[in-house]
Amino acid sequence: VVTLALLMYPVLRSLALQLHSAVTGSYVSGTHSIAFINCLNEQIAKDIARAILDKKLAAYVNILPKSSALYFWKGELEESTEILLLVKTRTSKIGELSNYVRSIHPFEIPEIISVPIDQGNPLYLKWIEESVPGD
Repeated sequence: VVTLALLMYPVLRSLALQLHSAVTGSYVSGTHSIAFINCLNEQIAKDIARAILDKKLAAYVNILPKSSALYFWKGELEESTEILLLVKTRTSKIGELSNYVRSIHPFEIPEIISVPIDQGNPLYLKWIEESVPGD
């Protein structure tokens, strides 16, 4: 029973959030998220952004210009330039988004992290909701 409850928690939480929003007409903090995805170059970034949008896993993707990155990889300090994607989507789609990006991304371990959106322009958040199909 406990295992089933843990497995059902994301679905039940999503339904509760949708019900609360429908009843109160207010935005529920965390309903949407911004995912950060790093890419090797601009062409890969555009290809991944288009693929994400084609699958309707996001409403909007910003492609930020080159930035310098320093990190440890396999015990060595590495330095590179990367392109960053800012992906606006439903929080409930983050798992599917992450799985899909990992399947098409050329990096062995791509950076795919997300943060929930606490608040924002209600019309913009509604647009995200309308642009990304629900579960």
